[in-house]
Amino acid sequence: FTASPRSITLFFAARLGVRVMVLICGMVTERVDTMQQVPLDKPTENVPYWWQAAPPQRLPEQPINGSSDVVIIGAGYTGLVAALVLAEAGRDVQIFDKEQPGFGASTRNGGITSGNLRIGASDAIKAFGKQQAQAIFEEGVDAREHLRMLIENHEIDCDYQLTGRFTGAITTADLDTMSREADKLHQLTDVEPVTVGGHELSQYIGSDAYIGGIYRSDIGHFHPAKFLNGLLNAAIAKGVRVHASTPVTAIETETSSTDHLSNQDKRIVTSRGTITAADVLVATNGYTDSVDPWIRRRIVPIKSRIVATEELSRNLIETLAPQLRAMGENRNLYRYFRPSPDGKRMLFGSREPAFPVSEAKAIEHVRKGMTDIFPQLSDARIAYSWAGNVAFSRSQLPLLFQAKGIYYAMGYCGSGTVWAPWFGRKVAEAILDSTAALSDVSALAGSAPGGVPLYRGQPWFLPAAMLWHGMQDKLKGR
Repeated sequence: FTASPRSITLFFAARLGVRVMVLICGMVTERVDTMQQVPLDKPTENVPYWWQAAPPQRLPEQPINGSSDVVIIGAGYTGLVAALVLAEAGRDVQIFDKEQPGFGASTRNGGITSGNLRIGASDAIKAFGKQQAQAIFEEGVDAREHLRMLIENHEIDCDYQLTGRFTGAITTADLDTMSREADKLHQLTDVEPVTVGGHELSQYIGSDAYIGGIYRSDIGHFHPAKFLNGLLNAAIAKGVRVHASTPVTAIETETSSTDHLSNQDKRIVTSRGTITAADVLVATNGYTDSVDPWIRRRIVPIKSRIVATEELSRNLIETLAPQLRAMGENRNLYRYFRPSPDGKRMLFGSREPAFPVSEAKAIEHVRKGMTDIFPQLSDARIAYSWAGNVAFSRSQLPLLFQAKGIYYAMGYCGSGTVWAPWFGRKVAEAILDSTAALSDVSALAGSAPGGVPLYRGQPWFLPAAMLWHGMQDKLKGR
């Protein structure tokens, strides 16, 4: 996604190479077919484990006001926090979602509150300079604290636990690189990562898959669907009108500006009526559809799948995840895992296979990754499995910008549990202060991103990209 327009030729070559990759697809499918099939506790219907305790709320249909101060498209973390802040300041806000609130990534994610950026501290300094890099990473610290305060101030019961997170290093070279990056991060912020290795490793993870890793005490986990429902209830209590199952079919503006908001009202056309509003926020992230083709060419959804085991013994859980920590690793094809909030199950997430396979085979692909790391779970049955979209852009940084008179906040690259609520607040602050630019409220705010070459919403290049990253992992001994 970071390719420049000059790389278009390479994209054409990759597209032509898809035929060759189809042959590889056959080999991949054959490998999945030979994996041991572990029975499920019950048939999986792509229903997230989180929905058992906090299912999406079925909101009653209510009349649509013909005008509002602010219209928000997308009732996930970003949209709900923005609406909550605006409503508390007395603004009239309506939210529209084509599904139920939180149906997308907000209730499908792993619930790890990392707020990590894809770019490392060293690369950020090279790209932006030390001052800007420091501002960006310090904002990550503020965003994590903002999440904690949001939960506390609105008394959201979402099993938030500051357990810390361990990130495993597969090779010695990886551990050396990660340790240097940890030192660089500490130079930019007050965060103090700890390098772990040797006999200490068993205190952080019950696996022989890693030779060491990095531990951070400022990261934890929560129940994402409970958090979503808490935000939704708080927003509705402040007078926000949330319209579920009401897709937006068009956004009409009279300005062609790409760098500032117009003072003119915008017209938002929905399946149930048309609304005018002074300000509009698009917060659809990995579920952006063809209603806004311009932004769709700038956001690439990548499927991630999570499985949850059957209930396990507490002793086994605490062996695998001492102190019930969140965990991950340093592979390009990143895998993340954590205990359930009640400490009875293990949850494990990774990218889906490079080529389309059945849901059963996709589940087995993820389960195979889980048992590679934790052989102790080889006999554990999978009770739940679900998939969701992770949104990326070419910059691989969270996106906060204005274009054509509209605010956009999305592209969280797998770290939306922290950045989505934060960007919701930042957009609200910019709307409330008409003299403020987005760059005044966030170091990550910028101009509109470039589109992905040859992309119109169908990410045909993902198999090639995933095979490439997988090959790089193998070449580096991962």
